[in-house]
Amino acid sequence: MLDEARSFALAAHGSQRYGDRPYSCHLDAVVALLAPYGSQAQVIGYLHDVLEDTAVTESEIRDRFGALVADCVSLLTDLSGASRAERKAKTYARLATVTGANEVALLVKAADRLANVRSCLLDDQRGLMTVYRKEHAGFRRSAYRAGLCDPLWLELDSLLAVSSVAVDHA
Repeated sequence: MLDEARSFALAAHGSQRYGDRPYSCHLDAVVALLAPYGSQAQVIGYLHDVLEDTAVTESEIRDRFGALVADCVSLLTDLSGASRAERKAKTYARLATVTGANEVALLVKAADRLANVRSCLLDDQRGLMTVYRKEHAGFRRSAYRAGLCDPLWLELDSLLAVSSVAVDHA
C-alpha cells in the first residue's frame, strides 16, 4: 500500500513544487522520518497534503486507503481561515483533542514540521523559520504526546532553538 500511496499522492500533486524542488522531495523526506513508525504512518505521510493542496476528496482517500488513513489525513488538513494564524489555531485546537488510533496523525504532523524546518535551514529561509519559531509552543502543546515520537520532537526542538539563535545573531 505504501507504493500505491506514493503514486496516488504524486499524481494528485502533479506539477506542484516544494520551493525549487519537485513536491516528491518533501513527501519522501516526511516518509523517511516516519520509517521507524511503520507503514501506516508512512502511507499517511505520503497523503498528508492531498486534501489541502489538490482536488482529492476525503471520500476518495477513504475508499482507496481506509477510514483510519482518511481520518488522519483530514486531521492534518488545515481548516479555512482568513490568515495562517487563524488556520493554524483551528488545526492545533483539533490536534489537541486527538487520542487513540488517530494519534498516528500526530506522528505525521511532527515529521512534516521537522521536514519543513530542515528544508528551511538547508535553503536559508529565515522568514519561514521565524514563523515556525513563533508557532512552535502552540504546535507542541497541540501535537506532542510523550513517548509517541520523541526523537522527532527532540530534533525539532533543537533545530528551532539553534536556528533562533543563529538567525537572531546573523
